[in-house]
Amino acid sequence: MVDESILMDIRRLLKTFGVQADTAINQHLQQHPELNSLHLRIRLEDITEYPEADAQPLAFVVEGLIKRGAA
Repeated sequence: MVDESILMDIRRLLKTFGVQADTAINQHLQQHPELNSLHLRIRLEDITEYPEADAQPLAFVVEGLIKRGAA
């Protein structure tokens, strides 16, 4: 079972990212009205300094398309 404080930290980080990403994407689209769509890649980069040299950092990538006028 995952500790509740860990879950809260994860949710807080993701909420902050979501709000800032939403603002940045909307501003970018306003600055580029000629774009019909925006193809984005969102990458989670683990920058933890692991004591083990062979540790596998967390890595996660999501790609998607944002279309103007999409319903």
